[in-house]
Amino acid sequence: MFETERRGGVLRYRRPATTWLSTGWRGGKRRADEAYSLTVPKDWRPDDIDAAVDGRLASVGLERDPDAPVLLTGVAAENARGARRGPVEAYATVGLSNPAALPMEPAGGDLPEGELLGGTVNLVVGTTAALADGALANLVAVAAEAKAATLGSAVGYPGTTSDAVVVACDPAGEPREFSGSATRVGAAARACVRDAVLAALDARYEEDEPPASVADAEYGVATEARADVFEP
Repeated sequence: MFETERRGGVLRYRRPATTWLSTGWRGGKRRADEAYSLTVPKDWRPDDIDAAVDGRLASVGLERDPDAPVLLTGVAAENARGARRGPVEAYATVGLSNPAALPMEPAGGDLPEGELLGGTVNLVVGTTAALADGALANLVAVAAEAKAATLGSAVGYPGTTSDAVVVACDPAGEPREFSGSATRVGAAARACVRDAVLAALDARYEEDEPPASVADAEYGVATEARADVFEP
């Protein structure tokens, strides 16, 4: 699916004339030849993200395609891992300093204010199929669900406070109207995300252990607030 290149803390994914859908910075749907994952410092809080991203890419000899999706992470690019099955490839970086737990028996409380940053679980999932718009959007849900299930089993919480997903398809590929878990694309995506996340988790935490809970983490949040339930 992709040609990949790592330069310092930048990972570039290339495939000409690809359709991308991103939930990350400057997200949305677009057509571009490449996407990037940038490793940034722990205290990275630039006033101008555009300029900071351009500067980061320029530092490794790259010029940003203005339509290219960009993912930001504190995880070293060397810890990224990929997986491939059938018509799908997935890449993951896993950092868990800011876990986001969802208790099924919440204690009650207020909603958080602002954004809590730290580690991030980022995914890039691509298929050689040509997905309909709804199928491309649904692939985000398939990837996020697979990530949550994998991390829930491995570490006990479904993700972090700043996770992002980029999905991609080949407009010239075999047309597909659906991407659910029972489809070839969806099932392959689930397998690739699971295995890429587990490999990236092992790579990042080869020499130490991920936090066992929000309480054990440097940052993190548990959604203890309760919602008002009603019948429509």
